[in-house]
Amino acid sequence: MEAHLLDWSNLLLRWLHVIVAIAWIGSSFYFVWLDNSLTPPEDPELRAKGVNGELWAVHGGGFYHPQKYLLAPKQLPKDLHWFYWESYSTWMSGFALFTVLYLFNPRVFLIDASVANLAPAAAVAAALAFLAVGWLVYDGLCRLLQGKDGLLAVLVALFVVVAAWAACHLFSGRAAFLIVGAMIATIMSANVYFWIIPGQRKVVAAMKAGDPVDPIHGKRGKQRSVHNTYFTLPVLFAMLSNHYSMTYSHPYNWAVLVLMMVAGALIRQFFVLRHKGITNPAYPAAAIAILAGLVAWTAPQARTAQAGPSADASQAAAPDLAQVQAVMQARCVQCHAAQPTLMPAPAKGIRLDTPQEIRSHAQLIYQQAVVQKSMPLGNATNITDDERAVIARWFENGAK
Repeated sequence: MEAHLLDWSNLLLRWLHVIVAIAWIGSSFYFVWLDNSLTPPEDPELRAKGVNGELWAVHGGGFYHPQKYLLAPKQLPKDLHWFYWESYSTWMSGFALFTVLYLFNPRVFLIDASVANLAPAAAVAAALAFLAVGWLVYDGLCRLLQGKDGLLAVLVALFVVVAAWAACHLFSGRAAFLIVGAMIATIMSANVYFWIIPGQRKVVAAMKAGDPVDPIHGKRGKQRSVHNTYFTLPVLFAMLSNHYSMTYSHPYNWAVLVLMMVAGALIRQFFVLRHKGITNPAYPAAAIAILAGLVAWTAPQARTAQAGPSADASQAAAPDLAQVQAVMQARCVQCHAAQPTLMPAPAKGIRLDTPQEIRSHAQLIYQQAVVQKSMPLGNATNITDDERAVIARWFENGAK
C-alpha cells in the first residue's frame, strides 16, 4: 500500500506540475510576444489616453485589440487581472515533487559515492542551498549592475556555468541536472514574487492614492520578465533530462548541461526577435550546430550481442548467466526485485531477481550498466568496473 500511495503521489504531483507549468509558460510567452508585437497607435484618441502600443489579432472566431499604456491608464479599471498564481503553483508543485522523489530518497537519487561521498543530510542541505544561494547571487548581481544589462547577462551566464559544474561534482548526474534547473526555476518564480508583482502593486496603490506613478517599477519588472523568458527553455531541458541518461551520465556532464542550456537560450532569442519582425537564422543555426555536436559527443560505442565469441572477448572466457546473476544480486536487486530494499516497488516495473528476467532484459542491462553506466542509479550499490566487464563479456558473447 505504501508503494501504491507513493506512485499515486508521484503521478498526481507530476501532472499538477505540468498543468500549471503550461499555464505559466504560456502566459509568459504570450506577453513577451505581445510586448514585441505592439505598434504605436495611429488613433490620436488612444495616444491622448496614454496608449503607446496596440495590436489587432483574430483568434477562435473573434477579434482582439490589446493595448499597452506607457505608464498606466488615467483611471484604474474596476476589474484588473493579475498573473502570478501560475508562477507560484508551478514552483510549489515542482518543489513538492522534488521533495517526494529526491529529498526523501537521497541515498538513491541525490548521492553518487563516486562523485562525492555525502551523508544523506548533507546532500539534502546542499540541494536546498543551491536553490537559496542561486537566488541570492542572481538578485545581488541584478541590484549591483542596474543599467548594465550586457555585463549582467555575462555574469549571470558565468554563474550558471559555475553552478552546473559544482552540482555535477556534488550530486549524481541525474540529480545535478534537476537541481540546476530547479535553481533557475526558483530564480524565475522569485522574480515574480519579489519584483514583478510588488512593483505592479505599488503602481496600483499610487494610482488609487492619486500619486504620480514611478516608471522604475515597470522597468524593473520588464527586466526580470525578460530574464525569465530566456531561462524557460533551459529549465525545461533540465526538468526533462532525467529521462535521458546519455546526457547526465557523460564524464563531462556539466558541459553537456551548459551547452544544452545555451542552445535553448539561442532558440528563444530567435523567437523573441521574430516577434519583433526580425528573422535571424544565425541563432537557430548555432543551436542546431550545438545540438548536433552534443549528439556526436555523447554517442556510445555500443555493440550488439554476437552468436560467437567477440574479438575483445577472445582473451577471456565468456561469463555464464550464473556469474551475471551474482552481479545482479549484489548490485541490482535492491531496486529491481519483487520486494526491493531501496525502493517501495520494482523500479519502472523491471525485475532482475531471476535468470529469466535477466535474460529478457539483457539488451537493457548492457545499455544502462555498461554503455551509459547510468545504472545502478547514482551507483548507490557500488558496482565495480570489473562487474560491469562481466556483464559486457556475457552480452557480447551472446547473452547465453
